[in-house]
Amino acid sequence: MIRDITIGQYFPGKSPIHNLDARLKLVLTFVYIVSIFFCKNFVSLGVSLVYLVIAVLLSRISLKLIAKSLKPIVIIVLLTSVLQIFYNDDGTVLFRRGWFEITTGGLIMAVFTSVRIVALVLASSLLTYTTSPTLLTDAIERLFSPLKKIKINVHTIAMMMTIALRFIPLLIDEVDKIMSAQKARGAQLDSGGVLKRGQALVPVFIPLFVNAFTRAYDLAFAMECRCYRGGEGRTRLRVMKFCKRDYAAIAITVVCLAGIGVSNAFLTALI
Repeated sequence: MIRDITIGQYFPGKSPIHNLDARLKLVLTFVYIVSIFFCKNFVSLGVSLVYLVIAVLLSRISLKLIAKSLKPIVIIVLLTSVLQIFYNDDGTVLFRRGWFEITTGGLIMAVFTSVRIVALVLASSLLTYTTSPTLLTDAIERLFSPLKKIKINVHTIAMMMTIALRFIPLLIDEVDKIMSAQKARGAQLDSGGVLKRGQALVPVFIPLFVNAFTRAYDLAFAMECRCYRGGEGRTRLRVMKFCKRDYAAIAITVVCLAGIGVSNAFLTALI
């Protein structure tokens, strides 16, 4: 399960999604996530899913990898679905025993919410899958450059965000190595109840924190050795500029948003 977490990883490629401007990908990802929460029925949600499927196919990321990345959120999706079934009593009652009942409204909301969560995670993951850390840092810095007028060090904030994002797969790999080492020494990490498993993870977190601080120190030392002094006066190898494919992506996004808006306006009774 630990190795199934791929958030923060970058997979090099030359797909249309990889070649999009990093600034545009950040903005489109944010717009898509917001649009998901504005979907009021299955038609508008279906429009957003078609948009996401097209993006996934154009990214040429392995569908097996995409499916693998969804494994860590299965528990969250199931828990959310159960809560929706428990606390939603709209529609026809399908099953009732005492205080517990299952209604059509609860099932519909469970499916609707689950699909929304999966779409949100896939959209966020697709951004890091197709954008290198360097481009991501430059994009964040460019988008928030107006904040420099009020004396905010945008470059440092962008660098910190990118480094934190890139540390996720490293820490996941570190957790897997430590757990394997602990199991080889006879630690029972996968047996017992929830409390016992939680107590068994204590020997994992201590070396994890030590290694994380060691990596952070080594990274800071390496940046100092390379005379890193922030973004002031730094040049970039790749200059960001919009091209035809970026405008095509904007046009497709506008069509998707229009479809969601029309669906919400005329099909609000359908969910």
